[in-house]
Amino acid sequence: MELVLVAALGIVAGVIAGLFGVGGGTVFVPTLTLILGLAEIDAVGTSLAAIIPLAAWGTWQQRRRGDVRFRDAAVMGAAAVATGVLGAGLADRLPEEALRYGLAAVIAGIAVRLALVARRTAGG
Repeated sequence: MELVLVAALGIVAGVIAGLFGVGGGTVFVPTLTLILGLAEIDAVGTSLAAIIPLAAWGTWQQRRRGDVRFRDAAVMGAAAVATGVLGAGLADRLPEEALRYGLAAVIAGIAVRLALVARRTAGG
């Protein structure tokens, strides 16, 4: 039964990522913690592994349309890998609650930013 729920979460995350262009982690981590009850650190690791096929497919689709700036992606990816090691080390040392609040703050910040951009775009 849990695998059916995990597959359903993957379907929902894929649809949301395809519709809105958000990373799977934005959807995966909260659902893995809130719905499946995974510890934050386990949800992050599971999310990172699950994102690989989603990112590969999305990149392929965007490349077909000419929408990928590979030089920028390479620089951003290299910087993210280098600092991801630091972030992972920090995550191992922080209490679960700090990770949960930190993720909530990041998601809230993204939501506020998106709402402000949408409002400005709509002329509001």
